Amino acid sequence: MSTISARVRAIPSWQLTLGAALLGLGFLIAAQWASEGPRIRYTSQERTPLVETVLDLQKQQDGLKDQILAIRADIQALEDAGEGGAVVTQGLNRQLEQARIAAGLVAMEGPGLVIRLSDSTAPVPAGDTERDFLVSGRDVLAVVQELWLAGAEGVAVNGERVTNATAVVDIGGSVLVNSAYIAPPYEVSAIGPEGMFDALTRSPGFVDFIRARAEAFGIEVGYAVQDVVALPAYAGSVILRHGRVEPSAAPATGSPTGESSGAP
Repeated sequence: MSTISARVRAIPSWQLTLGAALLGLGFLIAAQWASEGPRIRYTSQERTPLVETVLDLQKQQDGLKDQILAIRADIQALEDAGEGGAVVTQGLNRQLEQARIAAGLVAMEGPGLVIRLSDSTAPVPAGDTERDFLVSGRDVLAVVQELWLAGAEGVAVNGERVTNATAVVDIGGSVLVNSAYIAPPYEVSAIGPEGMFDALTRSPGFVDFIRARAEAFGIEVGYAVQDVVALPAYAGSVILRHGRVEPSAAPATGSPTGESSGAP
């Protein structure tokens, strides 16, 4: 024992210190190696599930992208369809507006013509009928119809808009138009093309009317071509239960009482 102790005491102290340091270093390396083994094995074991998870998430993302693209395409299709629908709607609105104008439901203003019909001031010869010298509903209706034939786009009589439901009826000394009693003189206003007056004066029906009423009985027929003629909107009922087309005929020299349609 003393021999071993003597040998230990004979070893320099720096060797003992170096050996202890090497021993500690070896212990640390062994501990580090022991700790790295499980971690590396753990990482290798978990790598495959993580890769699969990433791939699944990528697939889901790709699927969501496809859905987004599909939804965008649907939105674009709807927008395109909406634009087409807007065009159709605009077309229908234009047709509706034209129908309202034709039905007299819209006030109009534009260049046109005013025909004024006044009772005759000539003395009634013996044996003649006084009513023949007065403007009748038939006279008013004849002028209205001739204006339509001349190209009128809208007509009114003393502020009453003429439509396909308008009736012109003699009531005593006045004329009933759209359930409104109007008294002479009667002003038939019309809006139409520039050549409407020329077309009117060339119409055989209007020429016959002038001969039959103005020349024979002195009915006064005046006219005025105006740059601006205002026609009010029709304010009566628009319910039409039935109708028929009657051929235009030259007015008779008398003034019978009757009911007739005011529009063509």
